[in-house]
Amino acid sequence: MIKAIFSDFYGTLVHEDGEIIRRITKEIAKTGNTDNASEIGRFWWKEFQLSLDKAFGGSFQTQRELEYQSLRKVIEHFESTANAKILSELMFDFWEKPAVFEDSKPFFEQCRLPVYIVSNIDRNDVCGAVEYHGFAPAGIFTSEDARAYKPRSEIFLLALKSAGFDPNEVIHVGDSLSSDVAGAQAVGIRAVWLNRNSKEAPRGVLSVQSLMELEGLYAV
Repeated sequence: MIKAIFSDFYGTLVHEDGEIIRRITKEIAKTGNTDNASEIGRFWWKEFQLSLDKAFGGSFQTQRELEYQSLRKVIEHFESTANAKILSELMFDFWEKPAVFEDSKPFFEQCRLPVYIVSNIDRNDVCGAVEYHGFAPAGIFTSEDARAYKPRSEIFLLALKSAGFDPNEVIHVGDSLSSDVAGAQAVGIRAVWLNRNSKEAPRGVLSVQSLMELEGLYAV
């Protein structure tokens, strides 16, 4: 029997920082040795993902730290004169007040199960954004609490233990196949891919296009 919903936050309840990323990469392209913002974005994403993979346990660093460090590497790599501190603040400001998806507030208002947020973003940023939008989750668990990032198991196991649920009593919903779906499935949680853009779902992956569709999965 499903007793609770675990939900990712950025990309699921609120928008990702894609538009800010595009602004930053364009500024680096304008002030660096390439005019290809897409090339910069790919390099930055690779650097950031590598840093996430290494950040756990005693080597854990917050997302703010990792984003700033990876951005500095990008600026250095493309020999840009852009200011990493100024550009990173654009991203951090967005994290605190992200745009919300239309179905998120109705989902919270109508969901008959407690909803817990399980996010890779730092605790202060998530809590600030939750307060800004007036969400009322039953609890919030972050990578900073677990000292590990999704898809590692630590953050999911922390959420289960702290909330008092077994894996088969929870549904985890998120927009990332690699972090949310794979990470939740690895610890025995039923995972649902929030596929807002109607992409083809991989074989064996349960997907929905709206948060409001989740009720059909737990109300049976």
